[in-house]
Amino acid sequence: MHYEGYIIRPPSEANSILLQVTVGCSHNKCTFCGAYKGERFKIKSDDIILEDIAFASKYCKRQDRLFICDGDALIVPQKKLLWILSEIKKQIPWVTRVGVYANTKGIKMKTPEELIELREHGLGIAYMGLETGDDVTLKNVHKGATARIMIDMGKKIRAAGIKLSITVLLGLAGRDRSDIHAAETGMVLSQIDPEYVGALSLMLIPGTPLHDDYAAGKFPLIEPVEMLSELRTMIEHTSLSNGLFHANHASNYLPIRAKFPEDKIKTLALIDEALAGRVRLKPEFLRAL
Repeated sequence: MHYEGYIIRPPSEANSILLQVTVGCSHNKCTFCGAYKGERFKIKSDDIILEDIAFASKYCKRQDRLFICDGDALIVPQKKLLWILSEIKKQIPWVTRVGVYANTKGIKMKTPEELIELREHGLGIAYMGLETGDDVTLKNVHKGATARIMIDMGKKIRAAGIKLSITVLLGLAGRDRSDIHAAETGMVLSQIDPEYVGALSLMLIPGTPLHDDYAAGKFPLIEPVEMLSELRTMIEHTSLSNGLFHANHASNYLPIRAKFPEDKIKTLALIDEALAGRVRLKPEFLRAL
């Protein structure tokens, strides 16, 4: 496989074939993200992509899922994306689901009909980084979208019949806006109503603007118990008709996997037990990105 730069994939794609179609991220301005710093965004050539699909067809016979990298591959022109999906179906017919990262810019560039066409050609799930539903925090971290745009683009993906997994980031708003960030994020999640939500806990990455702010005393990294309290508020304000709310990423202090709506009450009770000190939190040395 012709991998370039730093390859990132969602935790749920750990066993997937990783097909790199783009290098980097077309936005690449988020203050908390250091994944693609120094990389110039580009779409890889047809020849390289075709070689990698052929490689996967020969050596990845035990993997039935495929994830298209990098940061926002949905931004690839429709004709080329359809060609890639067609080649995957032709050369790796045992693949049952194709996933992709999708930011609001990439989703906006596709018409509803084009998204449906992608789904019909095998695109089964899109991963969108909401991070927060708080407009002030979205602006502060240079996310490039408002909560309203996040809601509209999330609904657009869902309306096309493509499953949606949304990532949110505990601690991103600092201390002063922690409660607002948590409550607003829950309300945005409720309006989108995705199939999956993944809550990660902020880990500051050296070299990023947010880490620089932290080092300069301009951004407070909240304590573990504050992140847990933030998670509780977020879940309290989240209503999903039929979704999974995960907070079991390696960065989290308290692993949670809850089916909504039926597990919501007992999940809040578990967090209350942890806040009361009756459930142990993960020690710092065991956390990772």
